[in-house]
Amino acid sequence: NFIGFVSNVSSGGLTRKCVKSFRSHSDFPCVGGAIPAFITGIGWSDHWSFWQEGYPALMVTDTAPFRYEHYHQPTDTIDKITFNHFAQVVAGLENVILDITQ
Repeated sequence: NFIGFVSNVSSGGLTRKCVKSFRSHSDFPCVGGAIPAFITGIGWSDHWSFWQEGYPALMVTDTAPFRYEHYHQPTDTIDKITFNHFAQVVAGLENVILDITQ
């Protein structure tokens, strides 16, 4: 029911820019946070490698590991996807990418 933009503190500017862009292009709820990297889960994706090299980076997440009982389970099947929400997020992210690369 929402998408999150999560980064470490030093990538906070990128996070704010992405959240602002997403909100200007989509009505789908989103939250954002620049959080200390030592907090569990903040570095659980590919963006962590960019931080290690000094690049700003963030994770776009639905926080599934914390609130979706089927995450990485055999029961995590295609019928669980809410396709209209998925499409809204993808369309919003497309515009975020266009905004931050111009």
